[in-house]
Order: sequence, then C-alpha cells, then structure tokens
Amino acid sequence: MCTTFSVQFGVMSEVAMKDIGSPGEFLKKLPMGSYVYVENLPGTRSAAKSATSRAAARGEIVFLRRGLYYKGKRTRYGIPVPSAEIVALEVLGKNGIGPTGVSAARALNLTTQIPAMPELVTSGPVPTGLRGVRIHKRNNIARYDLNYVEIAVLEVLRDWKFTSEVGWEGLVNAVNDRIENREIRPSKLLKAVKGEHSPNVKSQLRELFEGIKTDATTN
Repeated sequence: MCTTFSVQFGVMSEVAMKDIGSPGEFLKKLPMGSYVYVENLPGTRSAAKSATSRAAARGEIVFLRRGLYYKGKRTRYGIPVPSAEIVALEVLGKNGIGPTGVSAARALNLTTQIPAMPELVTSGPVPTGLRGVRIHKRNNIARYDLNYVEIAVLEVLRDWKFTSEVGWEGLVNAVNDRIENREIRPSKLLKAVKGEHSPNVKSQLRELFEGIKTDATTN
C-alpha cells in the first residue's frame, strides 16, 4: 500500500481553532500533503467554503470531492494529487476497507493485470462523488476488524479462478507468506467469514487454511 499523502488535519480543538484565526490563515499554515475538509476549518461554514474556493482558484489546493480538497506542492504542471484509490481510502477510513476483483488479486501479487479502474469494498456507507474508483458494499459488520490485505483474501476467494494468474497453489503460498509476515491474522479472518453471505467463500477459506496448516490457522 502507498503511504504517501498521509498528512491529515481533520479535527482540532476549539481553542486551537481560535488561535489560528480565519480559514484562509489556517489553509496557509497547513503543510504540503494535507487533506482539507471544509467542515473542519475555523470560522463559519460560509467563510470556510469561500476560503477554499479562493484557494482553489489560485491553484493552492485541488478539489477532490464536495467538501474535500488537497494541498500539495505546486509544480509547473500543477499540483500532483493522490491516486483515486488513495483518496477513496482517505474518505472511507481504515476499518473493513479493502480491494476487490483484479485490485484484490494485485494486492496479493496474484496477477500482473491492471484494472481499468481500481475497485474497493466497504461494510459501511458507500460515499458519493469519488471519481476514478468503484466502491462496492458488503453487508458483513465483522469485516470492520479486518485490514486491507485480509479483505483482499475474502474478495479473492469470490473469484480467484478469474482474477488470479497463479492458480490455487499460488494463492495458498501468497497467503502463507503474509501470515508469516503478520500481515494476515487467520483468527480474524475465521471470525469474519462467519458473516459472509457466500457459502463458497466460507468453504474456500477453510480449504485455504487446510493447505497452510499452521498453528495460527488451526486454533
């Protein structure tokens, strides 16, 4: 996962806001690589919207979606912005968010295919206004305890025959490597899979862990 563009200034105390002053002054003091949420700027909503609109017109920040901008270092070609997937992950948060389809297979290094558009899944509300990425909904609240790679495992099990270039053995090896690297927690996956609506995913996860046969997957 790319960790670039990770600076966030979302919530500040009332005292800190008063010290900063106007929303325009606040924007000037933000470091490069910051996401700017209009609703979290000091001052009134109207003043915050005006300040971000003026800053965007001057080329100081870039519009990402309604209520969200990005402040980056300006170049002769403009301000480079995070990828569509990185922006989506910023909006969605970290809990229970991960890739699906070819994006999931790529996250586990099972394919060299590049999806026409990155795809993500969430167990929460699907946000609107995000460009360049498809977001799907999975009705399983147990996924909230899973990380990005663990979500990828559940998603790959839905369609690995179509998205993986390395077959079942390659999938087993890929998951085993990530268990050893502590990127995947088998106990969390085994708990979360109980809430999956697909019987095939449940049975395939059991088969996957049987192929690995470590203490972590049998406890």
